[in-house]
Amino acid sequence: MTDALIAVALLLVVVAATAAVLVREPARQALVLSVLGLTLAVLFLTLQAPDVALSQLAVGSALTPLLIMLTVRKVHRHGARSGPDAEKEGEGQGEARTGEGERA
Repeated sequence: MTDALIAVALLLVVVAATAAVLVREPARQALVLSVLGLTLAVLFLTLQAPDVALSQLAVGSALTPLLIMLTVRKVHRHGARSGPDAEKEGEGQGEARTGEGERA
């Protein structure tokens, strides 16, 4: 009976890991990564390692996807600011910074 539970948990981990690799959008990757962390926690529970399962729930299912989502949000927000007008404004500033560095 225990071997069957371990086999099912391993199969779920394999499916979730494969899905995490195949998904291309970062926001969806974070969601799939959270599911993968949850399935790994179930696997650790079936292997009678509750302390590792709790750590996996905290880090793999919650913190890591949260950090990925915050990073994706920040990158998208920064990318929205840098449009065609922002590039023209930034050209003159970059040259001024280079000139200041050469004097010192």
